[in-house]
Amino acid sequence: MIIYGLSTCSLCQKALKALEADGKDVQFRDVRAEPLSEAELAELIAEFGDRLVDRSTNDYRGLSAWLKESEADAQISAKPKVMARPVIRDQNSYYLGWDEAVQQALLEG
Repeated sequence: MIIYGLSTCSLCQKALKALEADGKDVQFRDVRAEPLSEAELAELIAEFGDRLVDRSTNDYRGLSAWLKESEADAQISAKPKVMARPVIRDQNSYYLGWDEAVQQALLEG
């Protein structure tokens, strides 16, 4: 299982702690320190579409007008912090966020 996010993201940290406490083998990947490849980004965009960009952040608001009109992959490549997070990959399934539905899907009982 892989969590894509930021090491400074409290929601990513909560997800990581909960999954590890549940006995899952989890790798954490900070997308700022180790950016997504074009293929990885394309795979996530195919799964989540525009939901992969968090438009409520100051980082998104700070993007140029040109980038705001660009595709999600260009926005995330230019500024990884605008990626909605955490993104969790469990084998061939992907989850976005750490809400109750994601927790129920990934945590035992």
